[in-house]
Amino acid sequence: MTRTLPLQTVAALLAAVSVSAAEIDATDLYDLPAADVYFLGEVHDNPAHHAHQAIAVAALGIKALVFEMLTETQALRITPALLSNEAELEAVLDWNASGWPDFAMYYPIFAATPSPVIFGGAIDRDDVRRAVTEGSANVLGDAALIFSLEQPLGDAEQVLRETGQREAHCGALPSQMLAGMVEAQRLRDAGLARAVLAAMAETGGPVAVITGNGHARGDWGAPDALQHADPDLKLLTIGQLESRPDGQVPYDLWLVTDAVDRPDPCATFKQR
Repeated sequence: MTRTLPLQTVAALLAAVSVSAAEIDATDLYDLPAADVYFLGEVHDNPAHHAHQAIAVAALGIKALVFEMLTETQALRITPALLSNEAELEAVLDWNASGWPDFAMYYPIFAATPSPVIFGGAIDRDDVRRAVTEGSANVLGDAALIFSLEQPLGDAEQVLRETGQREAHCGALPSQMLAGMVEAQRLRDAGLARAVLAAMAETGGPVAVITGNGHARGDWGAPDALQHADPDLKLLTIGQLESRPDGQVPYDLWLVTDAVDRPDPCATFKQR
């Protein structure tokens, strides 16, 4: 059964699980602290966020890039020659059919550093759907133990994550689906963490992860899954926000940019 708590209680719990964070501006991206893995968060359709990611990737001399937007199969199609040809790379990745925003926003990240090794962190959609009904641990199998997916979330985190899923879907999801949506998110986090482990093993790092802010958060996103798998890795999480947050922020560093002028994401639900 889905748990519900008063909004004031949820807010208090959120403050309790948030990690400490420091605000930066775009110029700080040229001189970030040393780490093995950088989680570079984004709002997917915000061009400024991708420009900032490209700046960080170039400044850090990143050896490998992990993209939330790519599957392992897509990443394996990328050759060094393709990285210098935006149109051909877009075509080989079949980006236009992917549902992600304009490739022109993402391409500078691919081209920001010489000959990066590209990894795909996306989970197969059928597996994501299975996670909703079967749980993330059942879908990932034995590898679930590496990322502690077999462990249930604490009550506070479960409530907060279900609340986040409700808000992300404009309150339109049936309550009984929320726990399953959290499991799907846990599976995606583990998928990104798994790709990072492969990238570190192949290149030695540093590795940058290009992903949405939700997966980049340090308290329960992909960084948390990665720390379960390899606690010795030094991680740095960066969130990019479109408005100033209230209270603590679950990233090591964060910055605020202008928001993108976009249609109301809940308009479709309101018409039903």
